[in-house]
Amino acid sequence: MTQLAEEDDTQESTRSLTTGAARNLATTTKSVPQVQATTPRWLLRSLPWVEARGAAYRVNRRLTYEGGTGKVSFGGTNAATAEIVPPTLAEISIFKGIGDQALLQAIAGKFTRAEHHQGEVIFAEGAPADHLILIAHGKITRQRAGKYGHTADLGPVADGDHLGGLTEGTLWGFTGTAATRCITFTLSRQGFSEIASQSPALAAHLEQHETRQGKPRNGKGEAVIEVASGHDGEEDLPATFADYELKPREYELHVAQTVLQVHSRVADLYNDPMNQVEHQLRLTIEALRERQEYELVNNPDIGLLHNADLSQRLSTRTGPPTPDDMDALLTRRRKTRFFLAHPRAIAAFGRECTKKRIYPETAEVDGKTVHSWRGVPIFPCDKIPLTKQNTTSIIAMRTGEQDQGVIGLRQTGIPDEYEPGLSVRFAGIDEQAVMSYLVSAYYAAAVLVPDALGILENVEIGH
Repeated sequence: MTQLAEEDDTQESTRSLTTGAARNLATTTKSVPQVQATTPRWLLRSLPWVEARGAAYRVNRRLTYEGGTGKVSFGGTNAATAEIVPPTLAEISIFKGIGDQALLQAIAGKFTRAEHHQGEVIFAEGAPADHLILIAHGKITRQRAGKYGHTADLGPVADGDHLGGLTEGTLWGFTGTAATRCITFTLSRQGFSEIASQSPALAAHLEQHETRQGKPRNGKGEAVIEVASGHDGEEDLPATFADYELKPREYELHVAQTVLQVHSRVADLYNDPMNQVEHQLRLTIEALRERQEYELVNNPDIGLLHNADLSQRLSTRTGPPTPDDMDALLTRRRKTRFFLAHPRAIAAFGRECTKKRIYPETAEVDGKTVHSWRGVPIFPCDKIPLTKQNTTSIIAMRTGEQDQGVIGLRQTGIPDEYEPGLSVRFAGIDEQAVMSYLVSAYYAAAVLVPDALGILENVEIGH
């Protein structure tokens, strides 16, 4: 009797149908599936895309005598145990072309390791520069005496860079000072001569190197085209030709793929008001495009971070990205179209501008407002990695075939094309009634000339 009384009291207190009960008869308004990992993908939107027929793109250039990246790698678990990785010595011009790993190992064994504390002068301007210095860890600033008695800053060098040479009679044209704690490896001319005297192969390689160094070249290291000017009368004009690289770089299209699986019962019965296959495909393509942009930045073969020339790699002067650093990066090329930076690097640049009481302008691109510097937009890209030391990189590039810049590569008109360069191919239904779709995106990026792409490295983003 008590329970019935309580039920009667509840019914009497409700004068109309509750909203909870009413929702059982109502049509729910719903959103399409949302995803948090979607980014603006400015790189994919800003690169000019070029057709790569035959799935490859060959970049023909004038013959360049300079070779190698100039970057040496070091092994070891940390800075204290750093050691030279011998095969990477071939990235230095004088050692380029040496394929004998035992010889490179012997050369690496002649380097002596040294540690330098912050502020220590490692070498002075005017001192003999007949030794090769490799920077395993740290940053070295370069300064020289200016014409009017001031000190000119030539910018820093850092991990993997090298200084000096093995030529007798040369002098340092600047002073090198450790901006941080540094670990270096040094090869003296005497130690190198000892190896050369014992190795006929190395001696022959040095002769070939001197021959290459003696050939005329322009400021970019390319084989010079002889031209006469300023003459009067019937002078003998030089005969010349434009030489090409014999083995030009070819960029092959890379692929990002996945197999989308949808149960036939879901596709048949649960398609109202939203098509299940369509939205499954939309979310899958979003993930593929995100991976595509990541690969264009980080892939060891086609990634922008791995394809920048040594001459176009700069280090920050003090750590955080300052206006001076951005200017140094900007002036390395003509027609810089945009910067690409991690959002935290953009924030760090904003803090440095605020310290100097500089207020960068903004730019409007595709109806969106972005930061800019000197009129060049700075696009955010979270695909640029952050290191454990809280550092990152900032990329600057010129784009387009007409401007000899950076271009994106893809092939359109492929079978079952869903978007340009992306195909969705039905792969059948298995015995469990699960439908499969093969989703493939084909892409690559090519740097037409070295100065089209530049990188500001060792950008500190901490407060």
